[in-house]
Amino acid sequence: VQLQAYGGGLVQAGGSLRLSCAASGLTFWRYSMGWFRQVPGKEREFVSAISWSSDSTYYGEFVEGRFTISRDNGRNMVFLQMNSLKPGDTAVYYCAAIKNARTWSDEHEYHYWGQGTKVTVSS
Repeated sequence: VQLQAYGGGLVQAGGSLRLSCAASGLTFWRYSMGWFRQVPGKEREFVSAISWSSDSTYYGEFVEGRFTISRDNGRNMVFLQMNSLKPGDTAVYYCAAIKNARTWSDEHEYHYWGQGTKVTVSS
């Protein structure tokens, strides 16, 4: 199984980025997908998740309507559109796959992880 996250980069505060995650080696539509982020020295933080059917989406409290998660099962991809970015959003962002999710925000429930893509938001 491979999850390849990309789309990170350097952006000014108030700007936008769209992260993508390409999945292979798994039956993608059977998995719900999530995004987490991590700053060096801190625990991994839940950002967002989406059910296999896209019927349900979840966001961390800090998102406050700025991010939108989506997926394309035909292309085995999940996306995270991030708007109104803040310096506090600077982190490495990871995509992850979960089956039969119970607690979407619990990183330990996720089965597979991508390598991460770095997002830097300058003030």
